[in-house]
Amino acid sequence: MATKTETKTNNTVAVNEEPVNVIADPVKKAEPAKKAAATKKTAAKKTTTTKKTTAKKEMKVNAVVQYYGQQVEEKTIIANVKKAWTKSASGNKVGDIKTVELYIKPEENAVYYVVNGKDSGAVALF
Repeated sequence: MATKTETKTNNTVAVNEEPVNVIADPVKKAEPAKKAAATKKTAAKKTTTTKKTTAKKEMKVNAVVQYYGQQVEEKTIIANVKKAWTKSASGNKVGDIKTVELYIKPEENAVYYVVNGKDSGAVALF
C-alpha cells in the first residue's frame, strides 16, 4: 500500500514528491465563508427561540391547609377572598386585583387578606 504525503510551500504542493502548482482562487474561498456565516446565523436564531419557550413554562402548585381533621385547598381560599372583596364595596371587580396577601390563621378559623396593598378583610377558613 502506497502512502500519500503532502507538503505545502507557498503555492506548490508536493504529492508523493511530485510538485504540483496550486492556484489560489479568492472567489471560491469567499463562498464557503459566506455559507458558514449564514449557517451560524440560522443556528443562533434556532437556539434563541428554544430559550424563549423554556422560559414561559410555569410551575403548578396545589397547597392544602390541614387543621384538626379539616382541610381546604389554596384555590378555595382565594375564591372566597375574591368573592368577599367584590361584595365588600361596590365597584370592586376581580379584574382589578393586582396583588393579594393572605394571612391564614387556622386556630381562629380565619383568613385575613389585603388586596392591592390597601383593602383588607377576613373570611372563614373552613
